[in-house]
Amino acid sequence: MKEELRQLLQTVADGTLSPDAALEQLKYFDFEPVGDIAKIDNHRQLRTGFPEVVFGLGKTPEQIVAIVQAMRSRTPLVMTTRISQPVYEQLKSELPDLNYFPLAQICTLGKAPDIDAEKGAIAIVTAGTADLPVAEEAAVTAELCGYQVQRLWDVGVAGIHRLLTHKQILHAADVLIVVAGMEGALASVVAGLVDCPVIAVPTSVGYGASFNGIAPLLTMLNSCATGIGVVNIDNGFGAAMLACQILRVARRR
Repeated sequence: MKEELRQLLQTVADGTLSPDAALEQLKYFDFEPVGDIAKIDNHRQLRTGFPEVVFGLGKTPEQIVAIVQAMRSRTPLVMTTRISQPVYEQLKSELPDLNYFPLAQICTLGKAPDIDAEKGAIAIVTAGTADLPVAEEAAVTAELCGYQVQRLWDVGVAGIHRLLTHKQILHAADVLIVVAGMEGALASVVAGLVDCPVIAVPTSVGYGASFNGIAPLLTMLNSCATGIGVVNIDNGFGAAMLACQILRVARRR
């Protein structure tokens, strides 16, 4: 890999390849193996605008520590999702400067970018308090990417007046993330009130017939309101990244 990089740099030095063309090649150039457990995509931010994030669920604490330690020299902020409190306690013993957001179950190592209001505003709305872990995963993720987030919790359709008293928050947002379990109707209601993209997140909150989030997922997919995109069940992280990408591209254009 070092020799290939040397050859690429030499072509730039010789003038046979432009710096911009070399940058395009470098976007797909570098990954770093971590033992036999992972391959870190160090150039993901060059390609997609955001760095790689570690999905913690299913990994052992030892694996997470090894991956995070390998990443920390390459990026100013390493983010790990789906980290339970007991796992965090184990990680903390090896990574004493680790930060933890308990409700969002997110760990970070390093310095997050400052919030830049000019990049656009994301509002996150939940149907109920039980949806907060997924909503906070979305909120913290967006803030760690440098975006301004407005939270609006527990305004579901069972008491729709709670939502309607906060219409100014809905109309001020550039992108809305709506998090709901049970029947998942809130996303359709919100999308009928606003002129910005709505990202719907079904949660696994609800009684038996909600089928661990299948019912709200189907409701959101079958919405009669326009301008709704739906992510997977409980995927607050994915919703936040989609919102950030929408705002990043809008600002670029």
